[in-house]
Amino acid sequence: MAEYSEEKRAMPVEVVLRRFFRDVQQSEIMTEIKRRRFFEKKPTRFKRRQSAQARAVRRKAFRTF
Repeated sequence: MAEYSEEKRAMPVEVVLRRFFRDVQQSEIMTEIKRRRFFEKKPTRFKRRQSAQARAVRRKAFRTF
C-alpha cells in the first residue's frame, strides 16, 4: 500500500481519502475480510478455488484470440 508522507499532507482531505480507499480496493483487503467473515468448509473452499481456476482458463483462452 502507498505511504502517506508529510508532502502529501498539503493535499485536501478528500483527495487523500480517495487515494486511500482506492489503494485498499486495489489490494483486495476488503474482499479478503468479507470472505473470511464466516468459516468456510473445505469442500466449499475447494469448489470456489476450482471455479476460480476455470474462470482463469476461460479468461486466458478468450484473451488469446
